[in-house]
Amino acid sequence: MSWSESLIKLATYEVETLQKRLAEVRDRKAAAEMKLAMLEAEGIAEMSRADADPMAGLYRAAFMEALRARKAEIRAAIVEIEVEEQGARDALAEAFEAQKKYEHVAEQARLLERKVEAKRETAALDELGLRRASR
Repeated sequence: MSWSESLIKLATYEVETLQKRLAEVRDRKAAAEMKLAMLEAEGIAEMSRADADPMAGLYRAAFMEALRARKAEIRAAIVEIEVEEQGARDALAEAFEAQKKYEHVAEQARLLERKVEAKRETAALDELGLRRASR
């Protein structure tokens, strides 16, 4: 295995690792957003229950305050996850860029080797032609 293949393999591994990390961050964000939606639905259900039962109305204010606090906590977590997601996206973009650079360098090395090989072949054919011409 040549040095260029090793670099490309390492860069590909890094890209795959960062893609998995980004997917994990996205899953956490989706779970947090789902939790927020569940809390909102829970708040709506409690409001309708409090309207139907006068005794439940006594607990409504405390419930709504606790619900607001839990929603704020989840919204803060979502913002934090979004920042982490942006960082993961940036790292993935940099890894892709590095991988493409390594692939480009490897391709240039292959082209250079073909060019050198073609020159050798041409020189050998020229030498063969000169030998035949001198006979």
